[in-house]
Amino acid sequence: TALAANRGLRGALHFVLAVPVGWGLLFTLSSAGLGSLVMAAPGLRWTIVLGGVGDLLWLARRLWGIGQLGQADAAKLDVSFVQGVLLQFLNIKAWMISLSIVAGWVAGQPDLLDRYLQILPLMLAFAFSSNFTYALIGSALRHWLAQGQRLLAFNRLMALTLVATAVWIVWRQAQPG
Repeated sequence: TALAANRGLRGALHFVLAVPVGWGLLFTLSSAGLGSLVMAAPGLRWTIVLGGVGDLLWLARRLWGIGQLGQADAAKLDVSFVQGVLLQFLNIKAWMISLSIVAGWVAGQPDLLDRYLQILPLMLAFAFSSNFTYALIGSALRHWLAQGQRLLAFNRLMALTLVATAVWIVWRQAQPG
């Protein structure tokens, strides 16, 4: 939403397309056993969690000071396609979805490949449609946000939401069991 609000729908499309690719790779690797490794190795799990939290805080810091659309166009929010794919490996939501599906429906099943091939297109479609919807909303708000201090307020609200999410993730992961 924030990327499209600042850069428009066209400026967000490379990221919208990168997300399903990243989710697909993450789901593929989780189905191949990476998910079990992550769950069995607390240090690796914490590395992913803290990397995801770091990503959220990095984006929040970048959003905080953007108050004009021209500032965002000056590379404040540049994320390449490859970076968008790789960011999914720091995306705690993508990990949770992937690990839950693999643990609950794919792993240990005699028809593992069939199940994987059924779920993969659904994950790709969900990742694309949800991110495209967010981008459409951000793009629709773009002109309204260009008036006065609305963009700065919006970006700061998004930044605070990212910080709150980061705090919640760390707090939740630190809970026993």
